[in-house]
Amino acid sequence: MTEAMYYVLLALTQQAHGYKLMREITDLTHGRLNMGPGTLYGVLARMEKDKLITVEEDDGRRKVYSITDNGKEAFRKEYRRLQNMVRDGAILGGD
Repeated sequence: MTEAMYYVLLALTQQAHGYKLMREITDLTHGRLNMGPGTLYGVLARMEKDKLITVEEDDGRRKVYSITDNGKEAFRKEYRRLQNMVRDGAILGGD
């Protein structure tokens, strides 16, 4: 899973439209990740195709997305994988 996908799933703990997702991701990462519309909408299309997210509302101008059960499970697996990587990296005596 890419970093962008991870943060989209994390931001979708509440339903959101694209612009709100971009702001939420920037806030979650304390400005470290600023996802532009091209990247975001490409990620959203891929994740919708993979059934990780779904469109809850589409008024023709704005789509509202939510995470699916498959998306929640994928997020949990990625979270555990990242935790294991950090634990493994502790061998180097990092902070």
